Amino acid sequence: MHIADALKHARQQFHSSDSAQLDAEILLCTVLRCERTHLYAYPEMELSRHLIESLNKLIMLRSQGHPVAYLAKQKEFWSLLFHVNPDTLIPRPETELLVETALNKLPTDSENNILDLGTGSGAIAIAIASERPLTNITATDISDKTLKIAKLNARSHKIRNIKFEKANWFDIKNVKPYDLIVSNPPYISNDDPHLKQGDVRFEPASALVSGKEGLDDLRTIISEAKNNLNKQGWLLVEHGYNQAKQVQQLFNKNNFTSVSTIKDHGNNDRVSIGQLI
Repeated sequence: MHIADALKHARQQFHSSDSAQLDAEILLCTVLRCERTHLYAYPEMELSRHLIESLNKLIMLRSQGHPVAYLAKQKEFWSLLFHVNPDTLIPRPETELLVETALNKLPTDSENNILDLGTGSGAIAIAIASERPLTNITATDISDKTLKIAKLNARSHKIRNIKFEKANWFDIKNVKPYDLIVSNPPYISNDDPHLKQGDVRFEPASALVSGKEGLDDLRTIISEAKNNLNKQGWLLVEHGYNQAKQVQQLFNKNNFTSVSTIKDHGNNDRVSIGQLI
């Protein structure tokens, strides 16, 4: 079997998927440990039996619904590649809005202190650090396994201005006032039918689910953030497309000003922000 044949074979197995071609390319590249351009530069390259067996195993798992990111063990975010596994949430394109909004609040020439709550794979903290090397970032997570992946990603991208710490939200050892706090916390209700669909079936529930309304963790973060921000400091949180009103109410209740919600590229309410005066 040649590369071109293998691509066609994989694509046919994913015929019901909107991303059949891309899934096939990523899985074949995972097996060959190559870039996607290699597949089209060498379509006649013959694959060994071992490579074909490895590809078929990945095809079977993908057909069962396993996320491509977990099978490939990596996911692109902010034009950077991140190691991921079932211990971490898969970084999503809409979360780049959180990074973009944070960067708009951070000058390029000052040493701001930033806190990333629930860092997961480290994608948000590392993306910010890569754009603002003078910042001092603390990135926390409750999971040792998740922090291990985040630290690996920071080393892979040669990021040195992030301190990783195991903590449950603001239960931080050396807490200090921050200029900006950012978080993509769990915000799905525990009975949401989407939990039984798509990639989220395989992702850690602790990174997704937050009580009956999906607001438990957001409520904690917003209420406690004011005690951990400098004056003029900003809090930025990601939330569900239908939670903007409730999240803004939480900001206002906790005496934040300049409260607003920003829509993602799909025109969905995605990130709400507020400033402490």
